[in-house]
Amino acid sequence: MLNHKDHFHGSDLETIEAVYHIPRESIISFSANVNPLGISDQLRASLAEQLDAITTYPDREYTALRRCIASYTGCGPEQVIVGNGSTELISLAIQCIRPKKALILGPTYSEYEREISLAGGHTVYYRLREEQEFVMDVDDFCSRLSDDLDLIVLCNPNNPTSTALSRSSMRRILDACMQHGVFVMVDETYVEFTEPEAKISSIPLTVYYSNLLVLRGTSKFFAAPGLRLGYAVTGNRDLCASIRQRQNPWTISTLAEIAGRLMFTDSGYIARTRELITTERSRLTDELRGWSSLHVYEPAANFILLRIKKEDVDADILFDHCIRQCMMIRNCSTFPFLDSRFVRFCIMKPEQNDRLLAAMREVLGA
Repeated sequence: MLNHKDHFHGSDLETIEAVYHIPRESIISFSANVNPLGISDQLRASLAEQLDAITTYPDREYTALRRCIASYTGCGPEQVIVGNGSTELISLAIQCIRPKKALILGPTYSEYEREISLAGGHTVYYRLREEQEFVMDVDDFCSRLSDDLDLIVLCNPNNPTSTALSRSSMRRILDACMQHGVFVMVDETYVEFTEPEAKISSIPLTVYYSNLLVLRGTSKFFAAPGLRLGYAVTGNRDLCASIRQRQNPWTISTLAEIAGRLMFTDSGYIARTRELITTERSRLTDELRGWSSLHVYEPAANFILLRIKKEDVDADILFDHCIRQCMMIRNCSTFPFLDSRFVRFCIMKPEQNDRLLAAMREVLGA
């Protein structure tokens, strides 16, 4: 059984291997939130044919890559900044904005608070309420804004709740932030997994709002966390220039640049991914909502947050049971405002999802 202090991130397979003596290759990671299709066949074949590209430097301005991203997202190439994963761009943006006081959601991804602290800033939380299904009350949120705030960071869809703000709600937030002189950074790591008709992405708003920066990566949707390719979109030319000035040259490798140009044009892979996630998200949500031992929060992304209702089971017990069957879920008790009743798992292939459901049923019943 785990000690309470021992919680594992989706990338901690080496640690899992050491603690549980399970070969990492045997573990199905329902914790990492990565596309279960893996990288596309087209990308694999194309990269293999272009390995010699590592003998040359990439274009320092990444012109072709930025044009490709612009076409994919519907913005202008001059609005696109590319980086060594979205993590680098989060760090660079915060260094440029230098917020003294920032507001983030709770619960949410922890890297925002860390980077704000490293830049000398202070973070406060806006708590998403469990009784509201972790869905933001936009009117209440806007009423909490003040002139002493410098930055708001929103993960949309939010991790770990899988809740999302619509574009119209984001516009209301941006309008309120403009009145108070607050900059808004939106992390859209999971937005490509959402239903297109939900109109969640804020990238179309970057044309109208100079206080907006939208971040994305290729780690999750394109199943390439090791590629370390991320990008940001903003209509704020001064911020663009400031980030690029701080950024080291050639932070993206030649192969990553080639891979990026292939990924964003692979329409077949993109369609298959969305079909898989949409179908399985609906099936799993419907199934789990029939279990009296769980509360299921409505998911917008490729992962589902659960609250365990069975009295003699907590996240540690469920994690331990699943990992011993080589399936790794996420114990969410380390997220702000969540406790040991909460777990999260990402959507994998149907047969893998069925295997996880069977393991969970052994502990929770139905």
